[in-house]
Amino acid sequence: MTDHTVKKNPASIPHSIWHADDLRRAEKAAADSLGITLYELMQRAGEAAFTLTRNTWPQSAHWLILCGHGNNGGDGYVVARLAVAAGICVTLLAQESDKPLPEEASTARKAWLNAGGVIHASDCLWPDDIDVIVDGLLGTGLRSAPQDNIAALIERANTHAAPVVALDIPSGLIAQTGATPGAVIHATLTITFIALKPGLLTGKARDVIGVLHHNALGLESWLAGQETNLSRFDASQLAQWLTPRRPTSHKGEHGKLVIIGGDHGTAGAIRMAGEAAVRCGAGLVRVLTRLENIGPIVTARPELMVHELTPQSLDDSLEWADMVVIGPGLGQAAWGKNALRKVENSRKPMLWDADALNLLAINPDKRHNRILTPHPGEAARLLNCSVAEIESDRLLSAQRLVKRYGGVAVLKGAGTVVACESGAMGIIDAGNAGMASGGMGDVLSGIIGALPGQKFTLYDAACAGCVAHGAAADMLAAQYGTRGMLATDLFCTLRRVVNPDVIDVEND
Repeated sequence: MTDHTVKKNPASIPHSIWHADDLRRAEKAAADSLGITLYELMQRAGEAAFTLTRNTWPQSAHWLILCGHGNNGGDGYVVARLAVAAGICVTLLAQESDKPLPEEASTARKAWLNAGGVIHASDCLWPDDIDVIVDGLLGTGLRSAPQDNIAALIERANTHAAPVVALDIPSGLIAQTGATPGAVIHATLTITFIALKPGLLTGKARDVIGVLHHNALGLESWLAGQETNLSRFDASQLAQWLTPRRPTSHKGEHGKLVIIGGDHGTAGAIRMAGEAAVRCGAGLVRVLTRLENIGPIVTARPELMVHELTPQSLDDSLEWADMVVIGPGLGQAAWGKNALRKVENSRKPMLWDADALNLLAINPDKRHNRILTPHPGEAARLLNCSVAEIESDRLLSAQRLVKRYGGVAVLKGAGTVVACESGAMGIIDAGNAGMASGGMGDVLSGIIGALPGQKFTLYDAACAGCVAHGAAADMLAAQYGTRGMLATDLFCTLRRVVNPDVIDVEND
């Protein structure tokens, strides 16, 4: 019996991401610049995929390779030829079409046939002893649900016991958006070529890509000279953002933050936001809330300065603060509306979350000094559309939020997307399913809110804050698993995450 366990991903995943349409044009430009053919790139892709698959499952003896009618299928033909040359039994199924194959894929197909390879119809019986399935059905050009005949192959692969290797992207996953409008391969591992595509990191990607590997196919030097407005952010970058403090620094240098919220019955939300802020290094944190919440919050976290929210305390706090967070537990009654009405006229940097976003959806305005942190439901209300529309293209949705409301938008979810008015965008490659629990958004508000007072721009605060949030949860999940993770559990790992210099010493 073949061991199907993938131990880890040894590949270095780049931090730059290319929009899918741009990458298709860049592939030819890079090949022309370096004096290589697109067929040579296809051979390199096939060799990279063959080597990875062979090294991952060295005892596998029979591979099933599924080839579509495009260049993704061409990669599959190359893998098949290399596998047979290495003594592996290969069964290759091809999806035929009335349209001619692309030139490179046609060349790869002929090379497979010239090597003695056989092409079976896509509906033929599968052998009983398949060890590995290689998915070369659909590539990055997919725009809609796979056709029925392809969908049938996808579903059959998904129900088979053998592990699945996806070439470039799992068939059925949209490269630009991460949406899955129909059947989609659930890969054990995915090897993507040349550059990262957004759809590998957001949307439904985490459900289907398995372990992600990357191979630039020798185009590293060319790619390094190109610029893209889309970046991948992960825990390895925290040390660049969160540098050690000067020994003589004092609390006044690390920002004064006011957090507003906590209507009747929601003291927990404002308390979690407040503690997250102090755990992330805010110099001073003032909480404005209901009178009844003061005692419980101060008892739980005496480092917070907690006051009753009144017109006078709000005026004083807006004058005092370097940064404003409003929304956790705010509610949509007159108490919360009145506070938001005064806050919205402030020129201080601010973050709006939760009910502040729901109230904003009712009375939209555009401001440049604000971070918005909606989950998909709140984003749908802000853009007056359905959640399905938001999730069908998360990058576009984040851009629409910025265009309509200004500032910085943080569209939360698996593969959180951060967008700002300059056009820069980031996808957060941190976090896990344990974060699907109440209070996580309140903690994120406090984390991000703590950073502008520590000399972060709003965009950098949003990106670094989201990474720290996800990394703290990942540290917990590695020790305890994802089920049962509480928002307040993050406080024990958050302090370690925002001191990456200390973590590096421990790991050394």
